[in-house]
Amino acid sequence: MRIAILPLGRPTFDVDYAREKLDAVLAQLDSSEHEIIGSRELLLDGEATLTAIRDAADANPDRLLILQITFTDAAMTVEAARNVDSPMAIWAVPEPRTGGRLRLNAFCGLNLASHALGLNHRRFGWAYAEGGAADLDALLDETCWVAPIAAPTAPKAEGRSPLEGRRIARIGAHPDGFDTCAYDDDALSGLAGVKVDALELDDLFSRAKEQPAHEVAALDETARYAIGGMDDVDAGELDKSLRLKLALDSLREENGYDAFAIRCWPETFTEYGGAVCGPVSLLGEARVPCACEADVYGAVTQLLLQKVAEAPVFLTDIVDMDEADDTGVVWHCGQAPLSMAAEETPPSATIHTNRKMPLLAQFALKPGRVTFVRISQAFGETSMVLASGEMLERPMAYTGTSGVVRFDKPITDVLPSMIGCGLEHHMALAYGDHADALEAAAKTLGLGVTRLA
Repeated sequence: MRIAILPLGRPTFDVDYAREKLDAVLAQLDSSEHEIIGSRELLLDGEATLTAIRDAADANPDRLLILQITFTDAAMTVEAARNVDSPMAIWAVPEPRTGGRLRLNAFCGLNLASHALGLNHRRFGWAYAEGGAADLDALLDETCWVAPIAAPTAPKAEGRSPLEGRRIARIGAHPDGFDTCAYDDDALSGLAGVKVDALELDDLFSRAKEQPAHEVAALDETARYAIGGMDDVDAGELDKSLRLKLALDSLREENGYDAFAIRCWPETFTEYGGAVCGPVSLLGEARVPCACEADVYGAVTQLLLQKVAEAPVFLTDIVDMDEADDTGVVWHCGQAPLSMAAEETPPSATIHTNRKMPLLAQFALKPGRVTFVRISQAFGETSMVLASGEMLERPMAYTGTSGVVRFDKPITDVLPSMIGCGLEHHMALAYGDHADALEAAAKTLGLGVTRLA
């Protein structure tokens, strides 16, 4: 076959390492019997990627193969799907669990892409494998592709929504290419009785700057009891980060918000100068859920799980799936509730791995039973996705807050189900077994349920 490739990357990740991964992928492709056309360099900016998409469309290839070398949002994948008529596939590459930074985070890019393509009714093949290890026949053969898993439907049971009257502040719009974080205000209100107020990031930043110095000092002193190593991060950036926590507290007190959905990057770093991740961790511990990337349905999911579990919740990415070890890794920058920390890794202050600013809380997640849930909008239909498993006693997989989980079903079942059902890249996690209670809540919301594990 004649295969046009689009090697996608983002310059905030480890570009040198990404190029090594790309070389291995290209070596396997070149050793096949297929004709490979298109860019052999990482596409790190929009204009270069758009040019490559136009070239692929003009070439009319037998297959369009997106090489997901680092995390990217789904914007260019959707653009390619809309402009290249050829059947398409995505090859994402894993990275080792070294305990260091997420150097690529390619699996999360595959996750965003699968959801976005589902919304656009575009069927695709996919692989998550090292260069040299991918099954190219299955990746490129349409007859081997798993059909999308339709969102289940269910009648709505009588009774009030368990979230009736809850209020969420959405601060800033979700980033471009994050279709996983889109929402419709009227649909959400009709589904769960939740009201969303749309606020501006600049207003949050202004409010943060106005916080009294003595209150910032008091919060700093309190936080030091829970998070070690705060003297090791930049004092000025730490001050700005703590001010975001106080600003969110004041918004909640004035308006009665139950949760937040915040456009956390890049502006908190590039325009304001401090991370909101640490404040999100502190608020989550106080049972005020915060969803990053302005993920309103993520905030709603957290509220529901928190109510059912009567415990703090963590909105997490799934960033790795290892069939050989039969485990996955859940991760986020540094915002899990502090009570989720393993004894061996008490919370410590750190900086964002890509943006290099504090405050983030770093630790491995403690072992124990866990439940995952997402109120999903996959394929344009609202449903609930559930999974259960065991968080294992393992070393920290990646910097930030991360944990290694063994699901109740094998990874060989969970992974294709996750991609096939078009799941968003955020799931809410709480400790304990809550699947039955969540299924009961789904009935009151009129949601069908997909069980991944």
